[in-house]
Amino acid sequence: MKTIRNIFFLLTVVFGFTSCMDEYTEEFTANKPIYLSYEDLRSSIKYSDARVLVNPGKIYFKDDLIFINEEFQGVHIINNANPADPQNIGFIEIPGNVDIAIKNNTLYADSYIDLVAIDISDISNPTELNRVEDVFPYTLPPYDEEHRVADIDEEKGVVIGWELTRVRQEMEYHYYPVYRWGYYEDFAMMDGALSSGGGSAQGSTFGIGGSMARFGLYDDYLYVVDHSNLNIFEVKADGQPKDIGKQYVGWNVETMFMYDNHMFLGTQSGMIVFSLEVPTVPSYVSDFWHVTSCDPVVIADGYAYITLRGGTTCGSTVNRLDVLELADNYVDNNLVASYPLNGPYGLGIDDDILFICDGDAGLKVYDATDKTQIDDHMIAIFPDINTYDVIPVNGYLFMIGDDGFYLYDYSDLNNIQKIGEIPVFRED
Repeated sequence: MKTIRNIFFLLTVVFGFTSCMDEYTEEFTANKPIYLSYEDLRSSIKYSDARVLVNPGKIYFKDDLIFINEEFQGVHIINNANPADPQNIGFIEIPGNVDIAIKNNTLYADSYIDLVAIDISDISNPTELNRVEDVFPYTLPPYDEEHRVADIDEEKGVVIGWELTRVRQEMEYHYYPVYRWGYYEDFAMMDGALSSGGGSAQGSTFGIGGSMARFGLYDDYLYVVDHSNLNIFEVKADGQPKDIGKQYVGWNVETMFMYDNHMFLGTQSGMIVFSLEVPTVPSYVSDFWHVTSCDPVVIADGYAYITLRGGTTCGSTVNRLDVLELADNYVDNNLVASYPLNGPYGLGIDDDILFICDGDAGLKVYDATDKTQIDDHMIAIFPDINTYDVIPVNGYLFMIGDDGFYLYDYSDLNNIQKIGEIPVFRED
């Protein structure tokens, strides 16, 4: 009898232990990470021949050159000396790149967790000058959301892609931002579970970014915002960025726009204003809150224009344009009007001419002189393109969309013309 009780006890222990393990371990089809070692990451900046656009991201303008990000791969260089015939002349390979900013002849770019400084004084031979390591969040590229994510081992390097395969692993919670749709998305991911900003250039010193930018230049400083922190770098000496430190600025921050010695951050909950009176310690000034959405912001002549996009991870179903009159001290800002839109992304403003990338509804151009009647003063619409972001400069509009890069001449508002295009190439 005692022997039977002992056997029963042992079986209970074994089955209990096994049952306990099953609660934490599972076999499933997963996105298994493909790594690039840190050594290879930090020896990978190089110039190559022009490539076709496949997954274009953000755009940047400096002098006669346009830079178009190829998501996580690098930057296309477009010679725009003749706007009617833009030429794709080369490519800078920068693994993990999403954003750039340019001061003088130095291009600053993110490369996964590092900031790199690249000399572009000879555009046919860009060279890496310096690198600040381990300053940005460990970020994952988008993955197949129909399948789970396998363990991430940061010691192996950065994740550059995924392989679908069967895995068996313990279930643990980890926090990683995933970069998609132009901004960082931060959430808890359980292993094995689904898981210069824009603004005017100051002379020829700074370039100009679009409204979806996370990089911004002011005086001798470069600012880079992720989902919640502002990274500050001194860039007084060309090509020699110095890490000043980080500052918490909010949550779900997406974009940055510089205007009048202030920084305007677009978040999924609204707009936050910081003063740059002390550039190394931006100080909070005010905020404007609205429904949860994805929302870049641009500023001109004392007014802020904010597009709100709902759906997917942006939350809510609201799609609209908000126009704010900014107070002299940027504290008591006033909502002037709101206008419905289809599904807006980036936008640009030149004097009183407002350009809105309204997703698959196309590019829309408005006379925004009367802030209370903007929707009654549409100048033009280009509906047959899926738009993402724009930069208006001196009568020319640079636009990036799903189908490629477009260049418009809007010097005659009664006859806005598309004068150049570089298409996207995607294999079927």
